[in-house]
Amino acid sequence: MDSPLSDVPGHSWLGAPIDARPLFGPEQAALMATLRGLTPADWRREAVPGWTVRDLAAHLLGDFYGRLARDRDGQQEGPRFAPGETFEAFIHRINQEWVDALSRVSPAALVDTLDLVGAQVARFFETADPDAPSLGVSWAGVDPAPMWLDSARDLTEFWTHRQQIRHATGHGTDPDVRFLSVVLDTFMRALPHTLRRVDARVGTQVQVRIEGPAGGTWTATATATATATATATVDRWSLAEPETGHPAATVGLDPETAWRLCTRGVQPDTALARARIEGDRRLAEAACRIVSIIY
Repeated sequence: MDSPLSDVPGHSWLGAPIDARPLFGPEQAALMATLRGLTPADWRREAVPGWTVRDLAAHLLGDFYGRLARDRDGQQEGPRFAPGETFEAFIHRINQEWVDALSRVSPAALVDTLDLVGAQVARFFETADPDAPSLGVSWAGVDPAPMWLDSARDLTEFWTHRQQIRHATGHGTDPDVRFLSVVLDTFMRALPHTLRRVDARVGTQVQVRIEGPAGGTWTATATATATATATATVDRWSLAEPETGHPAATVGLDPETAWRLCTRGVQPDTALARARIEGDRRLAEAACRIVSIIY
């Protein structure tokens, strides 16, 4: 019998599917505990450049409503692209418009609404079909994406915003391995897309190793195209190929640097300075350009 997480045809290069479904309820509970523990002054602290903690909470509510409207309720109406607007510019614009519109909503009302709507989002994801086609994941280079990747992407967004709120209010990253291991695994699915323009012989492997109980090893392999030969350059990398044991480059990162790099909490040069690099530095530097958010 096939696994319920069998990969969508054509997406095997993304690696083994991730089942983030059981984590949405616990992540929602952790978010509510964080928000309910804030002081009035905490809500005014800067969480990300240009946004306060209150703004970031309002953004999360927009994420929640958008997911339910689009995927649960079949809502077709909504913002449209402006002439000549890029996808990234569109996302940043509508996010800002939403946050501005909710500026009149109090923190207390935001918390109550996030509690209500966030619980519905968790239930939606818990019952979602992981194999169904879903929203594209631009930073992984796939559109449409299988639901398992789309849902894991949303879990990483919810988790990342919770960490930003924690950091803004004097707390460190949540060390709970349940969340962090899935977040890192999801972020690493951007590695093939990150390397897509890097010239390498077919079979060349680039490996990222993240230390600790939440970490792991991800190996991207340069794979042949229809016209490629054993000595050709390629434009496709895959996380599905077996490891040869001799990667051309290995990048070792600690978990904190890894997730901050993927969300641009630190820049590639900073990550490279902290990394343990073996082999081809050019390939290692390319791997450290990984971004796992819309940026």
